[in-house]
Amino acid sequence: MTSTFAVTWDYRCPFARNAHEHVLTGLAAGADWQVRFLPFSLGQAHVEEGQPSVWDAPDQDSGIVALQAGVVVRDEYPDQFPAVHRALFAARHDEGLHLEDRSVVERVLTSHVPADAVFERIDDGTALAKVRAEHEEFVASHSVWGVPTFIADDQAVFVRLMNRAQSGADPDPSLKAITKVLDLLTGWTDLNEFKHTTIPR
Repeated sequence: MTSTFAVTWDYRCPFARNAHEHVLTGLAAGADWQVRFLPFSLGQAHVEEGQPSVWDAPDQDSGIVALQAGVVVRDEYPDQFPAVHRALFAARHDEGLHLEDRSVVERVLTSHVPADAVFERIDDGTALAKVRAEHEEFVASHSVWGVPTFIADDQAVFVRLMNRAQSGADPDPSLKAITKVLDLLTGWTDLNEFKHTTIPR
């Protein structure tokens, strides 16, 4: 039976990186999942009262260029999205690069898709409008406040998975991890919070 769910991301979050690596690994292994990848701007979520929104002042946010690029690739180059998605997370968390630097995003894109075409969507405002619409849709419908949030039907949960699933990893741990998340999300809605007091590592 197909599991249908959505999951939010912002490339700046290491826990979003972990969760999305597991989802991508599971999908590559043939998991029967119908996944909607949802952009969520952490910058917008943390705008202080009286300050301009990320939508009005995108140049002030360090993650919005990469987030827009990811959405354009998701929508216009879906076959390349998994590779670009992984690579943008890697640029930030494995290489320690700054995603507000357009040249960093451009380098990632150029390896997979026409970077100029992606930046055209960013520069004409199309990509930002899409990010804003999806961000605001799920803030309104599911009270989403962070990444990664898994969403199925009327349920939404913020999840932190501690381990990664780098490209080429054994898919079994990823399949098990995401299946457990989905089981709790849709099958045990009484559980609101379950958090270890320490991290055993």
